[in-house]
Amino acid sequence: MNLQRPNSNDATQTANRSRSLVPGSGLCSRCIDGCRGNCEVFKSSFRGREVLYPGPFGTITAGGDKDYPVDYSHLNIQGYAMGAKGLHNPSPETATFPTVDVSTAYGTDNRVKMKAPMFTGALGSTLIAQNNWEHFAVGAAISGITLVVGENVCGIDPKLKLDKNGKITDSPEMARRVKTYKDWYEGYGDIVVQMNVEDTGFGVAEYCLDKLGVETIELKWGQGAKCIGGEIKVPSLERALELQKRGYIVTPDPSDPANQAAFKGGAIKEFERHSRLGFVDAEGFLQEVERLRALGAKRVSLKTGAYGQRELALAMKLCSKARIDLLTIDGAPGGTGMSPWRMMEEWGYPTIYLQSLAVKFADKLASQGEWVPDLAMAGGFSSEDHLFKVLALGAPYFKSVCMGRAIMIPAMVGKNIEQWIKDKDLPKTVSQYGDKVEEIFVNYEDLKMKYGAKKMKEMPLGAVGMYTFAQKISVGLRQLMAGSRNFRINTISRGDIFSLTRECTDVTGIPYIMDAGADEAMSILEG
Repeated sequence: MNLQRPNSNDATQTANRSRSLVPGSGLCSRCIDGCRGNCEVFKSSFRGREVLYPGPFGTITAGGDKDYPVDYSHLNIQGYAMGAKGLHNPSPETATFPTVDVSTAYGTDNRVKMKAPMFTGALGSTLIAQNNWEHFAVGAAISGITLVVGENVCGIDPKLKLDKNGKITDSPEMARRVKTYKDWYEGYGDIVVQMNVEDTGFGVAEYCLDKLGVETIELKWGQGAKCIGGEIKVPSLERALELQKRGYIVTPDPSDPANQAAFKGGAIKEFERHSRLGFVDAEGFLQEVERLRALGAKRVSLKTGAYGQRELALAMKLCSKARIDLLTIDGAPGGTGMSPWRMMEEWGYPTIYLQSLAVKFADKLASQGEWVPDLAMAGGFSSEDHLFKVLALGAPYFKSVCMGRAIMIPAMVGKNIEQWIKDKDLPKTVSQYGDKVEEIFVNYEDLKMKYGAKKMKEMPLGAVGMYTFAQKISVGLRQLMAGSRNFRINTISRGDIFSLTRECTDVTGIPYIMDAGADEAMSILEG
């Protein structure tokens, strides 16, 4: 059984000519001299390194599509006919799904409350994040969830100002991002600024904490989409040289005369800006956390990727020692604005395997009397049942789910609807509901009642789209929780799910369907 077909994918804008393929290589079983394309081997023959990445850059996000042996679909949610956990004086009149509380909180001393157990993935230096920021930021703020500013935002800011020591004195792009969220912030959620190697060197933490009033800094070890640093495409030779001068890795080398000639001749269309690999050591990590707190950070979090058991154990142990506010664990294959496609498909621990290990390690720390940090899981989630299963599998340690592409899409949809209305070019998928915002967006009138007509004119429709998606997730989660008789997030337990396959039980430790609840059932029959 082949779990993933190489050599052609919509992400790389490639396709096989033949319907018959070699499973392992993805090559056509009959490769003809004179074939006009367009598999990845064909395209790589003349575009080379460009085929490493999904495209076109700046207008798409991509997610790995490898079909792993076990995923969250191998878990089902328990339903019960009795009880109402987390509800005082339960009765048929009070135990209704609209009364379910889906709010959550995370953090050590300065806790963050969120209206729903989800937050955005890191939205960094890609054009997708930059061009849609207003929609993402306002949408997250009015939804009452946390927003994460990803790595390299300051470093690629065209208007970045540095002092004589190479430290940031002004980054208009970062300032814009923080202000947009804060302007609509209502006491729920938080804006988190992420840092990598280059960000630390530029003094991003100092600038954001001191000048912008940011309260939370996130250290980054990695992500589920790739095991190297962040990348973007750079379409300008001058811009590539500028970023190289700032200290970034830029490939192919824009200072090489041969590459300059190839760019001017049209063969090289874009350069790539890469971040460095970080190196983790226990002492350095603990010192950096203390440094950030000394600078004024109320909260420090960590984002780690789909590494193996050694790195996961180290992350959890160090986060315990440092009393980190939140550890986000990102599983493979992940989503991306730009990551090497085959890397995204073929590296790292898949999400459900990684979360199962995290629970095992958390139990170990707890059994030793050590403090366990609040945890969040990322890596391919898009619906309310995903949230429930993550919280159940990870109980009592996991407090939330980090969503990447799924939470970005509604903002982009809302933004596009706004433009389509202006252009009088609504697609039938939208126009079937009407041609006015009040008719199209099911939650528009709710927002209008809250903010007023004048304020609504300032609210981008992408934010309305994101809010509407968050409401769907929240209502769906309430229904699932009510059915499993959980009326608060913290009452969800591992007993609220069961495995559909023996293999899932082996991975997760969640009982197989024919074993789950068997002893209790027998005791009823024998009573």
